[in-house]
Amino acid sequence: MPHSLILNLQPRSPISPHYLTGKHLHALFLTLVSSVDQPLGDRLHEQKTEKAFTLSPLQIHDRALRGNRLQWEYGRPIAPGTSCWWRVSLLEDSLFSRLAPLWLNLNPAQSWHLGSADLTITSVLGTPQPTQPWANFSSYAQLYEQASEETKQITFAFCTPTTFRQGKYDSALPTRECVFHSLLNRWNQYSGIPFSEDIVECLFPSFFDIQTELVNHPQGKWAGCVGTIAYRILGDVPSATIRQLNTLADFALYAGVGRKTPMGMGMVRRLI
Repeated sequence: MPHSLILNLQPRSPISPHYLTGKHLHALFLTLVSSVDQPLGDRLHEQKTEKAFTLSPLQIHDRALRGNRLQWEYGRPIAPGTSCWWRVSLLEDSLFSRLAPLWLNLNPAQSWHLGSADLTITSVLGTPQPTQPWANFSSYAQLYEQASEETKQITFAFCTPTTFRQGKYDSALPTRECVFHSLLNRWNQYSGIPFSEDIVECLFPSFFDIQTELVNHPQGKWAGCVGTIAYRILGDVPSATIRQLNTLADFALYAGVGRKTPMGMGMVRRLI
């Protein structure tokens, strides 16, 4: 069952922009996992491809929204006492139950470390809230059963920079193959309800308002796309295929799209 969890956090000391990178947030997540299940933390650390989780960049609660975009870079430290949130999604069925001790026994007095900064986890949300649409959960079967078999327009908001591996290089262009094969690979790996690769052939881009943005990384800068892109299902397409494509679109909230999703890139949500 995929889960999209929101961890509300509060720094006890300033968080330098240097420690707000995907690398440090990835390390924090593995520390949290290992604190309740060391073998699981070791296994997730060793996963090289198609990791069973995604992470968002750290977000400040009262920051003004820039459309659907989230913040992925900071020019100044986050001050102590600032209310922040952080999204963690879990794709593997067993992960939520194995990590349950973390949120069932949450201790607001316990300090966690993001680089040299100290912070506390004040609460964990697992269901949608009026002010927090990134929290949610659904079984894979529910995602499939509840998906439309009639809707032919699929629109995505790329909320953090998204990039795709093509051969030896990366591309920031969200072609139908890059976007839907990324979703399809994760769906087929974790859902137990496999879809065929050829279902994407009826999709065509119908609208796009995207641009490239850079993400700082220890090895350099990653270029990714942000913005909005819509795909339309064209032709005489079986209702079963339409349902599968809508399932993948709904699954994007949990799985993200493209590379480096465990580092905060590729956060995508469907726009209705």
